[in-house]
Amino acid sequence: MILLNALFPVLALIVFGWLARRVAITDAAFHRVSDKLVYFVFFPLMLFWKIGSAPLQFEGNWHYLPASALAICIVCGLSLLYARWRPVPDFQVGSFNQGCYRFNTYIGMAVLINTFGQTGVQLYGILIGLTIPLINVLCVSILIWFGGSETSQGNRVALTLKHLLTNPLILGCIAGIAYAQLVGSFATPIDNTLKLMSQVTLPLALFSIGASLSFANLRSNFSLALASAGFKLVVLPLVGLCLLWMFGVKGLAFQVSMLFFTQPTSTAIYILSSQLNSDTELASAVVVLSTLLSFASMSLVLLAVA
Repeated sequence: MILLNALFPVLALIVFGWLARRVAITDAAFHRVSDKLVYFVFFPLMLFWKIGSAPLQFEGNWHYLPASALAICIVCGLSLLYARWRPVPDFQVGSFNQGCYRFNTYIGMAVLINTFGQTGVQLYGILIGLTIPLINVLCVSILIWFGGSETSQGNRVALTLKHLLTNPLILGCIAGIAYAQLVGSFATPIDNTLKLMSQVTLPLALFSIGASLSFANLRSNFSLALASAGFKLVVLPLVGLCLLWMFGVKGLAFQVSMLFFTQPTSTAIYILSSQLNSDTELASAVVVLSTLLSFASMSLVLLAVA
């Protein structure tokens, strides 16, 4: 029953978004505006509201943060070793590498809200606030390194810093943490306003994820996309599980972390690949395949830990 309650609403909205785009109820212009609203306004406000609603009680389980960060770094390194061993052309390395550890925040949050409630959302918010900067540094650095860019080292650092300092999700998390520690609650009118705005976030996000799924590039990139999805949905959870055990992480922090590891690849890898001279067709294939397969990996984790 937990699988039905947690995963079916998410899958239903993704499928609905895909169908609406295919029968031309929505178009690219609609989703461009929708994605901007979600990314720059609604989701940061949701993170701010969820994290800022009450001071977070780690209860000795803050070790899930370094364990998760270390797991991402290890899988990033393993994916580069695989890319060298296979070998993967330089033009594709950036897209392949991103797909191995970059996560879809929206799907993760939707499943987590249905499963672990307010405290779980707070733990997840802190986790993504830590890992988004780390992942951006890794992704941008590797994309620039393998993208054949003439960008100087100083400009590379500036580009990476720009991605971090202007990331609205990071800013929303930081603001929420600060507010929770300084205030810890919202006045009822403000709370109700933020609640209504937050309720728009995940349906719009999942709707757009479904609309963005395209199977056109899957066949020609299937093998490499499957390898990338395998790193994301199998290798990362296994590495993460070992590290959580080594760091002594238990309880809700353990559950949230394991669900975090099994999320599909973010659709943002397509945008970043396009901006930094990597293979957008491979990026698209990785997103589609990891999204489809992630419902199996998330199901296994929910059955095991929820």
